[in-house]
Amino acid sequence: MKKFLLASAATLAASAAFADAHSPVKLGVVLGFTGPLESLAPQMAAGAEMAMAEVTDSGLLLDGATVEPVRADSTCIDAAAATSATERLITGDGVAGIVGADCSGVTGAMLSNVAVPNGVVMISPSATSPGLSIAEDNGLFFRTAPSDARQGVIMTEILMDKGIESVALTYTNNDYGKGLADAFQTAFQEAGGTVTISAAHEDGKADYSAEVGALAAAGGDRLVVAGYVDQGGSGVVRASIDSGAFDTFHFPDGMISQALVDNFGSEIDGSTGQNPGTDSPGAALYQEMAAAADYDGTSPFSAEAYDAAALIMLAMQASGSTDPSVYKDAVMDVANAPGEQILPGELAKGLQILADGGDIDYVGASAVELIGPGESAGNYREVGFADGDLVVEGYR
Repeated sequence: MKKFLLASAATLAASAAFADAHSPVKLGVVLGFTGPLESLAPQMAAGAEMAMAEVTDSGLLLDGATVEPVRADSTCIDAAAATSATERLITGDGVAGIVGADCSGVTGAMLSNVAVPNGVVMISPSATSPGLSIAEDNGLFFRTAPSDARQGVIMTEILMDKGIESVALTYTNNDYGKGLADAFQTAFQEAGGTVTISAAHEDGKADYSAEVGALAAAGGDRLVVAGYVDQGGSGVVRASIDSGAFDTFHFPDGMISQALVDNFGSEIDGSTGQNPGTDSPGAALYQEMAAAADYDGTSPFSAEAYDAAALIMLAMQASGSTDPSVYKDAVMDVANAPGEQILPGELAKGLQILADGGDIDYVGASAVELIGPGESAGNYREVGFADGDLVVEGYR
């Protein structure tokens, strides 16, 4: 049974005073607006900020509090820069929670260096490293994206279903790439597949011919590129195509983007991939809302960003407080059954139910269900590439 602990009278009074004064509740949006995933960040930020606007417009959060987003650049790869940006959000802007970060390495640095010492909740829409499942977080860290331990299994299933039993594997040399590569290799080999080589690549290089030469020498029916679409991953693909080393690829979530299609078009026809996604009613609703707001709601992790922001605000309402040390304990409750299901565009409904003392099960845009250490159980969109375009082939 889902039970909520009532916040103290002092906390409730403080929250009421906060709302009555019409001071905004500030939430950080920390994403890689520059760096190897910069083509995804605008749609992710738009999703998070649309949820905030929806709650503000409802006038129902803690009796009328407004919500103000404050952006910061994680860079995706520079842990020091991401840490400094997060410190400014907390100590300077006074954010009460953070949507982010995007990439696993900077997310871990932000969590351990800033969020935990300052007691601030972080919900990442896209940091997928298995290592984050066991990070020391004092109950402050959640993610609406699944762990790459799950993605490794999904990748294996897709490739095996396509009859691909031998692959070369390259990964970006960081927490995300190494964690995903290890998870995939373990799952693929357990299923009877062969990984001919597992080799790291560095981002930011102008020439990947040496890396591709080693991959080609090892051979394989397909090249798995666990990299970043705006950085080394695309560099490896370009060098592979130009040299004739590989002509079909498998792309995990860090490579799935409109930028991939723009970069390569029909050159990657016959390739495969996957990213977190669902064909749930909530996903369809969210995509319609995003289209009306003039951004792409099908872009990877955009739905998860909407859900991350929504969960923070619903947890605040459930606990009667904007204090992260209080509302962190309500995040898992509002995300899961029992309770009335809440979809995108229904945040006002959820806020009212909670204000009336009821329970909600936030399903949201990504059919989110938080398990274990507060991470998504995991639904994936399977994609292929044909006639120069990305084609959705199903969901797993």
